[in-house]
Amino acid sequence: MSSNKDNFDMSDLGASLPAAAAALSAEDRAGLVNALKDKLQSLAGQHSDILETLSPTVRKRVDVLREMQSQHDELEKKFFEERAALEAKYQKLYEPLYTKRYEIVNGATEVEGVKNESAVDQGEDATEEKGVPDFWLTAMKTNEVLSEEISERDEGALKYLKDIKWYRIDEPKGFKLEFFFNANPYFKNSVLTKTYHMIDDDEPILEKAIGTEIEWYPGKSLTQKILKKKPRKGSKNSKPITKTEDCESFFNFFNPPEIPDTDDGFDEETAEELQGQMEQDYDIGSTIRDKIIPHAVSWFTGEAVKDEFEDIEDDDDDVDENEDEDEEEDEDEDEEDDDDDDDDDEEEEEKGRKKPSAGAKKSGKAQGAEGGERPPECKQQ
Repeated sequence: MSSNKDNFDMSDLGASLPAAAAALSAEDRAGLVNALKDKLQSLAGQHSDILETLSPTVRKRVDVLREMQSQHDELEKKFFEERAALEAKYQKLYEPLYTKRYEIVNGATEVEGVKNESAVDQGEDATEEKGVPDFWLTAMKTNEVLSEEISERDEGALKYLKDIKWYRIDEPKGFKLEFFFNANPYFKNSVLTKTYHMIDDDEPILEKAIGTEIEWYPGKSLTQKILKKKPRKGSKNSKPITKTEDCESFFNFFNPPEIPDTDDGFDEETAEELQGQMEQDYDIGSTIRDKIIPHAVSWFTGEAVKDEFEDIEDDDDDVDENEDEDEEEDEDEDEEDDDDDDDDDEEEEEKGRKKPSAGAKKSGKAQGAEGGERPPECKQQ
């Protein structure tokens, strides 16, 4: 922990920002973090004040705790380093499986026993169906996050998707997605990429995202639609008016939101809108990296949806069990209270039989008039 608590730089502030808000260059971030900087300075002053208010004995204890915290942070740093090395190790072990998956999905290799069965079932003249058609399209559409991004118009192009890969990058930190396509009538690119530059790789703080510029064939763009309007009556121009309009498409993923180039800074509404867009963009990218690529077969078959649903149900069951336990405890407490009330009533009746008096009769009359309306606790008063 630094002893100079009043010095701040933009890198320190970047780590305190959510992923989208931090996705700015150092210069552009200045306008957004001034308020945060003031708040941090204020908090640092409060921190200093708290330590100064402690008694010498308590201060010594806190100093020991701070030293323990430093030891913890060092261990955590080593954990992140070892985790990265472990991920890299297993990524290499996954590769042969991903390669085999690619070959089967795209018909480059056949699984044992299928060739002979296919010839018998379809006959010699039948066209043989290779690989697993629409594998990646189906897997992506099965995922809730991605299904919202894929329009009906996108499906034709995504049928040509033959593989998706990702790998980590170190300078700058981040990761890169690669989408491999067969030749298709929509665009010229054989590979579309999406790269995420991160400020902090352990806690995902996004600096910026970069996508491939798609080379659409004329009239085939899925991110834009062409609107044609008839000319007004009496107009000299008899040709229809053509207008291009942006439209929703999964392929907008390769044209991520950019930071406006302005020296005037951002108003709060613009900053929040930009943050929302970039958070959504990162959510799509991390879903493809963490869920679709490693578990594509389970998403294709729908088993991954079932697994996620069961996980949600398990969480709900845990909540319900806790609520049931609380209700049972409340019922037990209510029963104990009722038993106590009954015991008190019996004691009062016993006393009344043993030692009758004018006062007791008067009290009994009052209870006769009001006892039916009062709750049990009133009888104990």
